[in-house]
Amino acid sequence: MAGLLDTVNQRTQLVGQNRLELLMFRLNGRQRFGINVFKVKEVLQCPPLTTLPQLHRVVRGVAHIRGKTISVIDLSLATGGRPIEDLSKAFIIISEYNRSVQGFLVSSVERIININWEAILPPPKGTGRFSYLTAVTEVDKELVEVLDVEKILHEVAPVKMEVSEGILETATQIDTKEIEKVILVVDDSSVARNQIKKAVSDLGFKIVLAKDGRDGLNKLREMAANGPITDQIALMISDIEMPEMDGYTLTAEVRNDQSLNGLYIILHTSLSGVFNQAMVTKVGANDFIAKFNPDELAGAVLKALKAADPS
Repeated sequence: MAGLLDTVNQRTQLVGQNRLELLMFRLNGRQRFGINVFKVKEVLQCPPLTTLPQLHRVVRGVAHIRGKTISVIDLSLATGGRPIEDLSKAFIIISEYNRSVQGFLVSSVERIININWEAILPPPKGTGRFSYLTAVTEVDKELVEVLDVEKILHEVAPVKMEVSEGILETATQIDTKEIEKVILVVDDSSVARNQIKKAVSDLGFKIVLAKDGRDGLNKLREMAANGPITDQIALMISDIEMPEMDGYTLTAEVRNDQSLNGLYIILHTSLSGVFNQAMVTKVGANDFIAKFNPDELAGAVLKALKAADPS
């Protein structure tokens, strides 16, 4: 694995081109899985793990890596499979999601592929509400499954979803005309959509949900056909990495559409560790916040409304 991720920092040119790179790996069996390279900090052979009392059943232990203690989650166990057995031959993918660093235990790591987001498709219908897939794609005529890591992490360590009282008191000053509008939430993770919905609903807004960038753009254009978009929608909160159309491309499409370009856009993503701030400005987003802190999200919404009505 030495050198596999040496050029990650040079790959930022992919951002904003509706492309991504997936690090492919296997759990138990032949099925291939993928994780966005931008969320990967390091890949290494599994070191000795220390078990601690009262760990979640899918956490195999903690590893001491470069002076830090990192929880190691068995991705096979976390998705309903059998545990990965031979740790001496296993690997750990060190990743950063939602402001935290953790290790994902996998059986083997293969290679990095460069792919267009349009080739990353939503999971097939019928996978069920308990499916851990957020997307699928095809590589070498084989199906590659992209796991909903946010769902896995939420099950291991649930995050606070409620907005604090102080923020809610500030929200009472929102113009009632703004509250009558809706907020569009675009995210491919069902867990992330529900987290955002809960936080924003606490402010009094109605929510329209979209499962990816293309779905979000279609919903916006349908609404714009009925009248000015800013009379109907207070703002849009969008994830960045989504199948078919990523958040950067969605933002650029909105800014290039005269019927939509006045919309306030917040990009909300778990790409907190390697986020390219310059790209936010390039595509025309108004704000960026890292997932997931309900008070920060609510504060960004209130900031957007103040920008729309400085009085």
